[in-house]
Amino acid sequence: MTTETGDILMSGLTQSYISRGLALVLCGLASAGATPTTATAAQEADDPPWRWSEARVFEAVNRVRAGRDLNPDSWPDGGRVAVLLSFDVDNETVWLRNGDTNVGGLSQGEYGSRVALGRVVDLLDEYEIAASFFGPALSFTLAPHQIGMIQASGRHEIGVHGWIHERNATLPREEEERLLRMAVERMTELIGERPVGYRAPSWNFSDATLDLLLEMDFLYDSSLMADDRPYEINANGQPTGLVELPVDWILDDAPLFNPLGDRYANPREVLQVFKDEFDVAYEEGTMFLLTMHPHYIGHRSRIVILRELIEHMRSKPGVWFGTHRDAVEWVRAQASMP
Repeated sequence: MTTETGDILMSGLTQSYISRGLALVLCGLASAGATPTTATAAQEADDPPWRWSEARVFEAVNRVRAGRDLNPDSWPDGGRVAVLLSFDVDNETVWLRNGDTNVGGLSQGEYGSRVALGRVVDLLDEYEIAASFFGPALSFTLAPHQIGMIQASGRHEIGVHGWIHERNATLPREEEERLLRMAVERMTELIGERPVGYRAPSWNFSDATLDLLLEMDFLYDSSLMADDRPYEINANGQPTGLVELPVDWILDDAPLFNPLGDRYANPREVLQVFKDEFDVAYEEGTMFLLTMHPHYIGHRSRIVILRELIEHMRSKPGVWFGTHRDAVEWVRAQASMP
């Protein structure tokens, strides 16, 4: 299927979604900038944290907390370590969520769907590796050919990553819920089944996010950072049954591969960090979860880094590559979770 923008926008599917979604985009952009004002927020502004009671500290910390460790004794096929490669297909939404319609920025996002995603999928196909792809619903709406590219091999998973890469913590609960439900509905239409995995845009959890994920029966989340291993999320000290596949900025290409960012690092140096992280995960018999973005990792000087990393990981015995969903279903079974 062609990736030319004109052809994409002329497709009946996208024309329908764009016309239906334009007003929603504008509404979402307006909402993304709104910070809810509550009595609690006003009170906390006048009550600095060094004056908080211990009870208040515990209440804040225990709202969402890591529960029991779900790392299994072994992974599928007798694997010693699980390698979970994930790709956040953000594309233009990185700019759109801020109301930024700068042509140059949007073209950088378009590179993800026009060129980079194909490189990523081709590399995974070459090694017959399964991976998970998360994307804002509008990213796939603007370029629906991406769905076919990801699904062609039958190995990969597609999960939810918001509507327009909104920042959940800036939204009132009802607005976050509205956008999440729209995203699930649109992604279900596009991929042909209801997605079971969620990754918060920018890993930005609000006080309401966990409740919404539980209400909407998600199987797992991959946004939090309390461990290197899968764990069950607790809410106010109680287990929720929701599995967390934790992430970390150390294992994310976005802050490190952006040449205009203030945290930019040489990709070859980043590769060594990724190798070291994997090697320790292998020694511990746990999990190596890497978050990447096609519009970064899919550039020519970056895709070679991913290839070398895959070669390094495949050189060791007992390395299992899977989707996030595969990993969660495995750990749930090993832990006898219903």
